[in-house]
Formats: sequence, structure tokens, C-alpha cells
Amino acid sequence: MRRRPISLHSKRMLQTLFSSQLNKPPAKQVRLQSLSQVSVFCYFTTCVESPELSLSPSLIQTNESNEGLPSINFRSIARSVISKSTNIWDSNKNKGEPSVNLSLKDYFLRLSNISPESIRRFWRVSALRPQDVLDILLGFESDSGIFDIEHKKIESLWGVYKWAGEQTSDFQHLPQSCKIMAKMLVRVGLFSEAECLLSRLDSEAIFLGYHEIFSHLIEGYLADCDLERALLNYDRMRRLGLSPSFSCYRSLLDSLVQINETHLAYEAYVDMIKVWMERSAGEKRICENVARLLCIEGRVQEARNLVKSILAFGIEPTNAVLDAIVNGYCEKKDYEDILSFLIETRGVPDVAVGNKVICSLSRSFGAERANEFMQELEQLGFSPNEITFGILIGQTSFEGSVKNAFIFLSEMLSRNLKPDVNTCNALMSALFMEGLWKQSLDVLVEMNDWGVMPKLSTFRVLLSGLLKARQFGQVKAIVGEMAGRGLIRLSLPEDHLSMALTSLGINSLAIKVRRDNDMQFSTTEFFDDLGNGLYLETDLHEFDKIMVNVLHDAMIPDFNSLVLKNCMDGDIKVAVKMVDEMSQWGQVLSTSSASILIKRLSGSHINIKMINSVLEKLPYLIYQLDQGALNKLVQKYSRRGCTCWAKLIFDNMIRMKLEIENETYSALLISLCKRANLRSFQLCWEVAHNSIWLPALKDGKDLLNCLCQPKLLKEAVELLEAILMGFRCKPLDACNALIEKLCCRGFTNIADVLAKELLERGLVLDDVVYNHLLSGFCREKRLAEASLLVDAMVAKKFDPCLDVSLQLIPQLCKAGNLEKAVLLKDICIKKQSSAQLSVYHALINGLCKVGRLVEAFHLLEEMSLKRQLLDKEVYNMLLQGYYQVNDLKKVGELLGVMIRKKVGMSTSTYCNLVQLACAAGKFSSALSLKELMLKENSLSQIATYNILLFHLSLVQNTTRVVDTIVDGIQSKGLQFDAVTYNSIVKGASYDVPRSLRYLETMITQGFRPSNRALRNVTCILCCLGELGKALQLSQEMELRGWIHGSVIQLNIVEAFLRTGNLRGAVKFLDRMALKGLIPKSINYDYIIKRLCQHGELEKASDLLNIMIKNGSILDSTSFDYLVLSCCVNHKLDTALDYHSEMLCRNLIPSSKTWNALVSSFSEAGRVVEAERLLHVMVQRGETPSREMYSAVINKYRSENNLGKASQLLKAMQQCGQEPDFETHWSLISNFSSSVNKDDSTKSGGFLSKLLSGIGFPRKD
Repeated sequence: MRRRPISLHSKRMLQTLFSSQLNKPPAKQVRLQSLSQVSVFCYFTTCVESPELSLSPSLIQTNESNEGLPSINFRSIARSVISKSTNIWDSNKNKGEPSVNLSLKDYFLRLSNISPESIRRFWRVSALRPQDVLDILLGFESDSGIFDIEHKKIESLWGVYKWAGEQTSDFQHLPQSCKIMAKMLVRVGLFSEAECLLSRLDSEAIFLGYHEIFSHLIEGYLADCDLERALLNYDRMRRLGLSPSFSCYRSLLDSLVQINETHLAYEAYVDMIKVWMERSAGEKRICENVARLLCIEGRVQEARNLVKSILAFGIEPTNAVLDAIVNGYCEKKDYEDILSFLIETRGVPDVAVGNKVICSLSRSFGAERANEFMQELEQLGFSPNEITFGILIGQTSFEGSVKNAFIFLSEMLSRNLKPDVNTCNALMSALFMEGLWKQSLDVLVEMNDWGVMPKLSTFRVLLSGLLKARQFGQVKAIVGEMAGRGLIRLSLPEDHLSMALTSLGINSLAIKVRRDNDMQFSTTEFFDDLGNGLYLETDLHEFDKIMVNVLHDAMIPDFNSLVLKNCMDGDIKVAVKMVDEMSQWGQVLSTSSASILIKRLSGSHINIKMINSVLEKLPYLIYQLDQGALNKLVQKYSRRGCTCWAKLIFDNMIRMKLEIENETYSALLISLCKRANLRSFQLCWEVAHNSIWLPALKDGKDLLNCLCQPKLLKEAVELLEAILMGFRCKPLDACNALIEKLCCRGFTNIADVLAKELLERGLVLDDVVYNHLLSGFCREKRLAEASLLVDAMVAKKFDPCLDVSLQLIPQLCKAGNLEKAVLLKDICIKKQSSAQLSVYHALINGLCKVGRLVEAFHLLEEMSLKRQLLDKEVYNMLLQGYYQVNDLKKVGELLGVMIRKKVGMSTSTYCNLVQLACAAGKFSSALSLKELMLKENSLSQIATYNILLFHLSLVQNTTRVVDTIVDGIQSKGLQFDAVTYNSIVKGASYDVPRSLRYLETMITQGFRPSNRALRNVTCILCCLGELGKALQLSQEMELRGWIHGSVIQLNIVEAFLRTGNLRGAVKFLDRMALKGLIPKSINYDYIIKRLCQHGELEKASDLLNIMIKNGSILDSTSFDYLVLSCCVNHKLDTALDYHSEMLCRNLIPSSKTWNALVSSFSEAGRVVEAERLLHVMVQRGETPSREMYSAVINKYRSENNLGKASQLLKAMQQCGQEPDFETHWSLISNFSSSVNKDDSTKSGGFLSKLLSGIGFPRKD
């Protein structure tokens, strides 16, 4: 039974319903019939989200077995797991995923990290004007070319755009804002958002100039395989009178052709010609595809009209277009229309298409009419080939006209064309039918002269013809030749007749050759070489009928039958070759043959290219295959990674209402998941759910593996529930598979929740699950959970696997949990005695790394009692332990023991001991270690020297030691590498000439100095006043595109400023930015301070912007200096912008910054803003200074605004600040002088309050 397909609109509605039914009861169970015809139940439940439960692994249950599995209720397990781990799902969301509850400040923060200068002046606004929105959009309109950045940027801009529109009901965006926003949304693939924006525009006049946006939107939907949305927007675009771009038309037509939408493709192409005229007419590929579609559906006249329209532009139709139309007329048997069309277009069909026409015509009206038609085609320029004449020869042979057949043969040979083997077979068959068996044998001889190799079909014709003529002697000779060519194998000499009959598909036991003993030879049919009369004892009429049928079949070969036979015999490659051959003979592969061929190709191990070649040569096939073949084709494409083609065929099957197999869903979902095509995956997943899909157990495990990625974890748990409900006999297989993958990929927390849920449902988990969880906890360094899980495993008498235990033991030692580490050691040794050494190594290693050497030695004694030999690894662990506790004496003693026992040092031990010796100033010991390492020859000589040089470079006053080592390297003829040079340069950094000499040599030899070496040399040069040499080194770095770190830039800029060359410092910084030589984690705080001190405010601001864009950690220092500098330069609005940005970034301004702002605004007469700053300070929990309050109060007093002054004075006192006497007295004096005598009572009240506030008693 076919299922009704689901439209894209319905898919979205189902998706909405699926996400909206979060708190509804679980879905009812639906019975389905699996491929194995076994009734199972498949459940797909919705998801509920709730706070995450405690993660402590309470996995200690005592179920002994999974007996009675059918009673375990797995229903809604996905919902339960998801609800218990809501926070985990949220933490696994894509960081670029937009949030629904962001404030304007949040959007500004995101945008400021991309372009801080574009947002800075908007930090203080509480409401956006339409012009503000436009200014913001214009500031971010340019494309950085980095998709991730653009996507985040435009998502935030869309948030700002929506926020602004929702401020008030009468807010109206400017038309230019709408256009810019829509354009940017389409640019990054936010198509639904762009469509939402466009749907809000109600005036058609607004859409003028939107054709590019609509075109890109349509192309975007097409790229996402959302043809429905693309067509809706195309229709809307045309209704608005907008013309799609040429590329938009091309993409739309390609998509319509791929899904066989003939009517829509034709209308779109006609529309395209009207809009783009000559350019569209010249797009030959599109014309070919549309014409082919029209002809497949029998709309040949419309295809012909297309050709007329492009001819009007003087553009000749391609051969593919001509062939499609000729082929279409041929299917309709409109042969006269073919000629008129070819005359009209002055075109010539391809020889294969011409052969098809001639083949069709000969079968309908005979060879003579077909020959006349061929001659008419020749007058138009058609060149017949040997197959063309072969078709005519075969038809005349079938008609019984041997004479005409040989006339055609003569014509063929006169044109220097060589007959095909099928042509020769037809000629021999015709001769045999006329009783001319000797002449038939002559044709076989001629074949050798023509260079035509006889095939098995040729010998079948000869055998049938000779048997019909009763020439058994010749039959014997032919059978012998067949055996000689390796076509058959003879077991006995007298098997010739039997083999001849078998080769023709006749049961040889049913036919006997008898001798006629009658003297009159009354029953004799033929004579042998001795003159004996012989006859066949069988049904002669039926026998001759079989022979005649073989001869008739050879005259006009039935390639469809041959293709089917080869498919059934498993000769797939031969069948494919036969398809190529039949197209040359003008025959068409039938739908049934095509379906069987595609099924066999898809089910075999044949390369996918062979399937593609068949479909490319016969494009109409894809629309005619049965659902079984299409299912196999989707499966094949999916498994071979051709996901796009698989998805395209799958979508067509949905449109055609064909039944889709479970295996098809599984294969396509796995392929989409592997290709990370999440949008298509979600659509296919939804269709599969609605079709009650249940994968086979193996496919289900494979898909679970693919689903273990951040965005698809919910689907993984839902699929597990479906598998558990469908395969109740093997629940642990699927559970183990999912838990293992979750733990391997960093989702052990979710695996832990799932395991506990399974236990609560009554499923008994085996030790495999526990070991997966333990491995995951170890891999994620979650020791607390791992330790608790070990307790659970011990309680259940499960043994942790050896590999996980070896990882966990050192981690437990590091965490101080020695008891648990020893317990694991005992369990592992008891379980696998052969692994004792590895277990002891793990525990000793862990103890040594944390300095627990006493316990380590106890283990050594234990190993000795068990006769475990101490190897190199153990000695090196002990050395590492003494290194950890900085015990040089013990290191020396143990090293002596190792030398006596000829136990070598490991590389890590050598590194640590050299570092210890150098730090302690024991250079002779370091040199001795080097010699010891060289003797052991376990490390390359230059690497041994490099390690020593590196640690010496970290210690001062080691020039002589370094020289000694360098001499040793050179005396051994060793070549310096980059590490060698870097260590020498670093060690000799205070010897400037020496450092520069080695640095120059290093660069000359093509090595890149380390950042540390370059930094040290630059710093020393700048400190010594050698700015010129530092700049020369910088120029060498610039030429090679080497990054200039923070320290290098700081030292060079500081050197410029010390010499008073501010312009040089700015130019240097400009050059760094222009050439992209700035590291990601740049720190310009000190340089910003120095530039502000020198009044270079603009450049300081640029450096701050660079830090923000590069994601550097911001400090309030830079903002403080910028604010102070703005105040000094009377740029108060800019100062307030920086200050607002500080607050929004949760940076704390210094008291100097607050003071400067309040004082500057007060002095500038902007006292209201100064007062607001005081209120902001108080709201943030900070206390304004007395000087700040006084500055504002005095300003209000000078403006005679005594009410404000008194209010602020009271606020000042409430903050614990007392004004000075001068401020008080001045305020009282001003108020007294401004009060009329009539208001003396009121005035007295005020003075009384004022004086009482500062400590004077108030009198009633």
C-alpha cells in the first residue's frame, strides 16, 4: 500500500506540533509490519524539559538478570532522560544559535565585539530612532568574508531590528533599513527571517529595487532543497512586478528539472526568455533540459515552440535539443513532423536518434519505407553508420527478403562500413530460412575477412539453422569450433549433438537420432557419411518451430530480453554494455528491465559511476523505475556518500506517493547525519517518524553512532526508545552502543542519566555499560563520579576493565584518593595476573608524580616479594618523583644505581633532571647528564644538546657553558636546528652582537625564530636605545609576515616615545594593523596609556578597538585613560560613550574616572548629566567623593538653582559625606539673599532644616 506523501508545509506543521506537545501524554503505540513480516511496536514520544536531576551515579542495583524483558516498560524513556538532563542539552547547544530573550545590551555587546566603533555611540540610548537603526546597519553592511562572524553579526542585527520595531506600535523602519536588513539576512542563509521581514512590508512601492534580495532568497531556498518556499517567493516576486536574476532563473529551472516538474519548468523558462531574452536563449543546457522534459511527457510541440523562440535570436539549437524533439516525435510516430522540424531548423539528429527513428519506422511500415526516410535524412546531412544498415538488414531479413538484405549489405560495404555481429546473424538467419545453409556458412567465412568476431549468438544461429536443415555433420563441426573458442566444454567426443541441443536450450534427452532400417528409407530425414538413413525421434513440428524461433530472434535482436537474462545470470557489467548497445540500435530499455537492472546494480558491489553512467545516458529512466528500484537506488547512493542524489530521489518518491522502505530511511538518515546536513536530516527524520519507521538493529546502531553529536542527542535518545520497543529481545545491544558512543564523544553526563533511567525501568546493565561510563568519566577528568562508579561496580562484583583502570589509578593518586587507587590495583591484579607489571607501573607513576615516595617504595618491596623485576620505566618514575620533591641527593644516588645496572634514562627524565641541575647552578651535573644521555643513544644527539641549551638559556650568566656546548656540537659535525638557534639566542640575549649574529644566521638558513627569542632580542635592543636595530629586526619580521606580539610592539612604541617621536610610534602601529601582524591575544593597555598621555586619543581608541575585535581580555585601565583623556580634551560625549561601554561590559571605572567625568560635566555647565553620574555611582554601590558632590552643588548654586542644590546636599549627607563649611555657608548666603521678607517664615524653615542637617540643633 502506498503512503500519501507529506508536503513541506505539512512537515513544518508537524514539526511545530511535535515541539508544542511537550507536556502532553506520550504518543499511543502504533502497530506496524516490519520487513521480516514480524509484528513489532514502535513508539515515538515527545520531549519534556525540566531541571536536571542530581548527577551522582546511584547505579548500585542488584537485579540479577533481564528475565521477563517484555514486562519492562521502555515507553517514554526518551522524555524522561531529556527532562532529567535539561541543562545538559542546553550546554550542548551551538554557540551561534540565537537566543530568544536577549536584551538590547546583549545585542550591542555581540556587535561591539565585531565593530566596537560602530556601536560605541549607542551605548547610552534607551530607545532607538529609525535613523539610529539605519546608522547601525550601515556600520555593519560590509561583508568580512568569514561566514561564522557574518552569521553572528547578522543574527544580532536582526535582534536589534526587531527590538526597535517592537518599541512602540507606531515605529516605522526606514525603507533603506528594510532593504539592508533583508539583504544581509539572505546573505547568511537566514531565509525564514528574511521572508518574515519581507512579509511585513505592505506597500508594493517599497519593493522597488528588491529584485536582488528576492532572487538571492529563492536561490537560498533552492540550495536548502526547499523548493516549495522558493516557488512561493518566485510567485510573489512576479506578482510584485519584479524580475528574478538570471542565476535565480537558472537555479530554479535546474531544481524543477531535477524533480521532473515539466509544467513549472516550461512556464519558468518562457518567463525567463521574456525577461532575459538573448542571454536566456543562449543558455543551452537549460533549453536542453526543458525540451527533454516536455518531450518525455509528449509535449513535443511546446518543445518545438521553444526552439522557434531561440531561433528568433539567431541562436542555433544544440544537438541535444534536436535529438530530444526528434525522439519525442518518434515516440508519437510523427515521422513527417520529424522531417519538417529538421528542415525548419536545418539540424541533423545524432546517429543513435536517427537509428531509433529508422528502427521505429521499419517496424511500423517496413524496411522499404525506412530506407526512403533514411535517404531523406541523408539529404539533410545525416550520416548512417553500420548499425543503421544493420537495422535495415535485420528488418528485411525478418520480412523474408534476402535479396534486399544483401543489397543493403552491398551498400554498407561500398561505404567502407563493417557489418556488426548482429547484422551477420540476421543475414545467416535469413539464408537458413530460405534453406541456403551453405551460403550461411559462407557468411561465417566472410565474417573472418571483415574482422568480425563471432559470438555465442552467432553459433546459436548456425546450430539452429543446421539442425533445421538436418546437417548433423556440420553441427558437429560447429560444436567443435565452439569448444575450440572456449565457448563450451565437451566431456566426451560423442556429446556434440547433445551439446548443440543444450546450447539452444533444448533437453537433449527428449530427442533421439534413430537409424532407418527400412530398405525404402520411408522415415529417413538425412544420411550420414556412411549412407545410413537417419531420422529424429521427437515432435518434429515442435522441434522445427524452436529452430525457426531462434532464427527469427536473431534477425532483430531483443536487447531487453538480453539485459534481463544477463541480470538474472549475474552478469551486471555485460547487461550495462548491452544497454549502451541497444541505444545505438534504436531500441529503448523497458521500465521492467530498467527496474531490474537498477536493483541489481544497487545491490551489487559495482562502482557508483556505472549506475550514474546508465542514468545519464537514459535520463528518462529515473522517472519510470518502480518503487523497489528507487528504494535500492536511494540506499546505494546513501551508502556511497552521494547524499544529494539520494535526497533528490527520496523527495521524488514522496511526491510520487511511493512506499519507502525502512532500510531506505535508515540509509539516508545515516548519510545525512554523516554529512552534517542537519536541516535535511530533520525533515527526513520527521517524515520517517510519521511513517512509523523502525530501523533494523544493525542500522539502528549505526545511526545511533552518527547521532552522538551536540545537535542530535535528543534524536539519539528517541531512536534508542524506538529500538528498545521494537527489539525487546536484545535491549542491551542498542543501549551499549549508544552509551559507548556518548562516553567516547564527551557526553558521559547524558550516558549516566540514561543508564540510571534504564536501571529504574528494571533493565539489568552488564559490566560493559559500567566500564563505558567509567572510561567516559576518566576521559573527562571527572574523578568524583568515577570514584563513586567504582564503588558501584565493586558492590555489583563488576571488575573495571584494565585499560580504564590504568588511566584512573594515576588520576586517583593525584586527587589524593590512594585507598581507591590501591583497591583498583588489587582488583586488576586479581583479574589479570599477567598485567601485574602494568598495574604496578600505573600506581607507582601516580605516587611519584604527587611526591608520595614512601608509598612508592613499599610497592617496590611488594614487587620484589612477587619477583617482579624493576625495569627502566620504574627507575625513571622514581627519578621523576625525586625531581618533584627537588631532592638532588636522592636523584644522584638513584642515578648511580641506574648507571651500575645499565638502566637508561627516559627523555622526560633527562629533561627534568637537566632543568633541576641548571636551576640549582650545577652546570657540571647538567653536562654529565648530557654525556650519559649521549652514551645511551636513546635520543638524537642534537636533541640531547638542545634540551640542555634550552634550560641553560633560562639561567643568567651561562655564556661560557653555552660556548662549551656549542663547540661540542660543532666538533661533532652536527647541524644546528631551529631549537638550537633559539636556545642560543635566548641565552645570549644580553650579549647583543652575539644574539643578532645568531639570529641573522638562523633567518638566513630559513629557520623561523621563536616568539620568545624575537621578544627577548627586541626588548634588549630597545632598552639599550638601539631603536634602529630593533626596527630593522621588525622589518625582517614584516617581510616574512611574522606576528609582532604585545611585548615587541610595546617596547618599540615606548622606544619611539622616549625619543619624542610620537608620529613614528603611530606609523609603526598603523603598519602592524595594515599588514595583519597583530596576534589574537594582543594587550595594548600600556600603549593606550602612553598614547593618552601624549594626547594621541584617536590612535589609542583604534588600539582599544583592535583589542575588542581580537577577543582580548579587557581591563578597565584602558577605558579609564581614554575617559580621562577625553575629559582633558573637552570631548565629553565621547568620554561618556566610553564610560557607558565600561559599565555595559561590567568593568569598574576608577574613582579618578568618576571624578573627572563629574567635574568636567559640571564645569561645562552640563550639571544635570553630572548629577546623573552621581546617582549611577550610588546605584552601583559606590560612594561619590565630597569633591564630586561639591562640584555639582556649587554649579547648581552658581545657576541659582537652590532647590536642586539642597536636594543634592541631602543626598550627599545620606551617603555619609559631609560638605565643607564654605559650601554650606555659600549655599545659606545665596538662599538668604534671594528670599523676600514676606517669606521669612518659610525661609526660616529651610534654614532650620539645613542647619540641623549639619549638626546645629533645630528650635521649634
